[in-house]
Order: sequence, then structure tokens, then C-alpha cells
Amino acid sequence: MSPKLITISGPTCVGKTSFSIELAKKIDSEIISFDSRQFYREMSIGTAAPSKDELNSVKHHFIQHKSIHEIYTINDYIIDFDNLIKKSFNKSRYIVLVGGSNLYLKSVIYGLDNIPQIPKEIRFQLNFDYKKKGITYLQNLLKKLDYNYYKNVDIQNHRRMIRALEVSIFTKKPFSDFLSSNKKERYNNLSVAMNIDRTSLYKMINSRVDKMLESGLIDEAKRLHKFKDLNALNTIGYKELFEYFEGRLSYEDSIELIKTNSRRFAKKQLTWLNNNGSHLWIKGSESIKNNLKILFQKIL
Repeated sequence: MSPKLITISGPTCVGKTSFSIELAKKIDSEIISFDSRQFYREMSIGTAAPSKDELNSVKHHFIQHKSIHEIYTINDYIIDFDNLIKKSFNKSRYIVLVGGSNLYLKSVIYGLDNIPQIPKEIRFQLNFDYKKKGITYLQNLLKKLDYNYYKNVDIQNHRRMIRALEVSIFTKKPFSDFLSSNKKERYNNLSVAMNIDRTSLYKMINSRVDKMLESGLIDEAKRLHKFKDLNALNTIGYKELFEYFEGRLSYEDSIELIKTNSRRFAKKQLTWLNNNGSHLWIKGSESIKNNLKILFQKIL
């Protein structure tokens, strides 16, 4: 029998890492990450990757195992995930997953969506329009063609919007119509979602950004600036600093924009969770001990 997955989701900065580590220790599990930006070893500070002590306390998978120079798609991740489950967890009763890339998690549970192949010309045209007209053009077009996806996607990520737009334009159907077409679970999953009151969450996000700066985020971003066109670096915390390096933003404005975009991203993560599936909600303001007690009442 395949193991049951316990997935820990929630907005950035809510305490998922600490909780998942203590949970994994209690149930003698390893941890699988579904955070698509923590895959990359060059981006440790800006992605708030687990510390060395945290990584050493429980074995983690898919944390800093790739380089930004490697092409690593969601399909590659699903293949690696399935192979890992088959090889390493055939005797485990539970497996802990943690992360913030909800589309990766959804693809693990339900598989990839059956999206038709799109002619390259459509993508070329959309990329041309993006370069000439800017990201606002893509945002407005996506809002018109697929409002449901527009509400959930990171509208600062032009690549994701172009992907949705090319499908919508070619098929004459909203991209979101192709998502979640497979409702059968590939893995038995208990979804645990963490949350905290909005004011506290935003304070924690702002504080984390300040701590990242103290830990050397500027130097990390400077080392990566020359690779800014790589998809991995289209990431909050880096793209704002790249604008500062290039003179389009002041230092103060770039830092404030990192905080603003992080707060917006947290809101989108919560919106996605509220609109997708059922979850055992726990409060990030509660102690880990109390939250573990709530979870164990559910699974034991």
C-alpha cells in the first residue's frame, strides 16, 4: 500500500518549515519539498531555504538539488517525485510534504493536465507584445480571456501569463478549463493548511525581508544579476533588486517592493487554498505542540 501524504501548505512566512520538521520527527518521516524556487542552490537567501541545521535535523528532498542553469520543469519534478516515492518510501506509513508552490502540489496529487500542443508562433507573438507593450498588456488580456486564472496566478510572472494566454488564444477556451480535469487522486493525501491573522502575517513578511538583507541578500542578488533572464530568477526578492542595480528603482523603493510583492504573493497563496480542495486548517499563532496535537487527532 502506498504511503499517505501529509502536505503542509500556507502563505509564505507562516511557519511551515518549523512545523513540518517537528512533524517529521514525531512520525519518523523524511520531508519532500514542493517549493519550486528552493530547488536552486544559488538562491538560498532570497528563497528562505531551510538552514543547514534544519536540513540536518531531518532528511529533505528537492531542496537546492538543481542549478539555475538547468532546465527543470514541473513534469521533471513529477517524474522525480514518483521515483522517490517508489524507491525510498515503500515502508513508510506517512510522508511529509511542505512548500508554497501549490500548482506543483496539485500536479503531484492529480497528475499533469492534458493541455494541447500550442503553435510556437502564438508564444512568439505574445513575447513580442510583452516586450513592446509591457506586463500590463498581458494582465489585461488574461483578465479578459480567463478571469478565474487571472485571480490565482502571479500576475507579475509574465511567463505564466503567456502560457495561459497561448492556450486560451489557440483553443478559444479559458486556460483554467484545462486545469484539474483529472479529479482522481494519484496519492492519498491529507492537506494541512496553516494561516495566521493578516496583520501578523504581513509584519512577519516584512521582518523576514529585513533579515534576508542582513544575511546577505544584496550580495547574493549581485552574483545572480548577470543571469537575470533565466526563468528561475523571475522571483520575488531578486527581480526587484535587479531593477535597483539597473537604476530603475531606488534602493529603498526596491526593498519596499519586495515586501509588497511578498504580501501579495501570500494573499494569492491563501486564495488558491481557499478555492482548491478541503484542508485541515491550523493557526500559525498556535504552538507547534498544540498544532501537532490537532493533527494527530485527525490521523491517529
